[in-house]
This record gives sequence, C-alpha cells and structure tokens, in this order.
Amino acid sequence: MLDADFFRRWMTATAASVDREAENLTALDSPIGDADHGSNLQRGFAAVTAALEKEQPQTPGAVLILAGRQLISTVGGASGPLYGTLLRRTGKALGDAAEVGAEQFAEALRTGVDAVMALGGAAPGDATMLDALVPAVEALGDGFAAAATAAREGAVATTPMQARKGRASYLGERSIGHQDPGATSSALLVQALVEASDE
Repeated sequence: MLDADFFRRWMTATAASVDREAENLTALDSPIGDADHGSNLQRGFAAVTAALEKEQPQTPGAVLILAGRQLISTVGGASGPLYGTLLRRTGKALGDAAEVGAEQFAEALRTGVDAVMALGGAAPGDATMLDALVPAVEALGDGFAAAATAAREGAVATTPMQARKGRASYLGERSIGHQDPGATSSALLVQALVEASDE
C-alpha cells in the first residue's frame, strides 16, 4: 500500500531529478521552445518540496493536490498548468484515503493524464508529455520500473515526430529531430516513482 510518505518521497525524488537534469531539459527546449523548461520546473518543484515540508499533508491525495497547486502558481508557460493539472486531478481521484493500492493509483493517474489531454488538446503522437505519460500509465500494472521504461522509451520516440501542439508546433517540420522536453521531464517524474519505492 502507498501512503502519504510515499507520495512525499515521489515529489522529493522528482524535485532532485529535475534539479540534476535542468540544464539538459533547457537544452532540449532551446531549439524548439523558450529555453526555460528546466529552470521553470526546477523552480516549481522546489516550491512543491518547501510546501510539503511546511504543510505536512496526511493523505496521498492531499500531497498531490498541494503539489499540483504549487506548480500551477509558480511555473510559467504551459508546463505549470499541465503538470499541476496532472497532479491535482490524480490527487482528487485518490480521495481522502490514508493509503492506496497500486491499482487505485494507476486508475487515478490515468484520470490525471486524461485531464492533461483535455486541457492541452493533445494526443499521443503529437510530440508532447503525453507520449511519455500514456505508455507509462498503460505499463503501470506491471510495476513502477515497467512504467519508467515505457515513459523513457516514449520520450525518445518523440525525436522523429513533428510537433503538433505547444511552442514546438510553430516550427512545423523543423521540429522533427528534437526530443520533446515535456516528454523528457515526464519520464523523470515516472522514474521518480521507482526511486520513491526503493527507499
């Protein structure tokens, strides 16, 4: 069973990972976006970590709702609303339970991913974060490691795609050959589940 501590560890592990990979994320964003994806997420997840330490939410759902709220209020561009929606909707789907099972978490995360799809109007194959998140959710039934692998492979698979949503879509065919930074950071988020469960 997964409790509030697990979800706190997930957010902390994501923050550490984003910190490590911030320059890489910004380098990916540079040719096709505003060159700020890494620094924006770094700021957002630092705010999440600080808020979780201060407020100490007691349920998995409350942890994710607080994290989502922080991302929406501190991250610029599209990333804040998209990541914030993902976590908030996942948190709301978990409800007030003190502990949740892996299956319940997978269903809640699917609800969050669906909300991201609705908000951004994107679908898998558009070279967005969904190309990492959708395969991850589908693989989650086989465990966190399988989901992390699926997300990583999904992110790499955006390289030959032409972006159809977000800033990169303005470049048309020139977006081909660039790995999507949002899919890459989403893979970090999923990989952090593995790190949180190992502790």
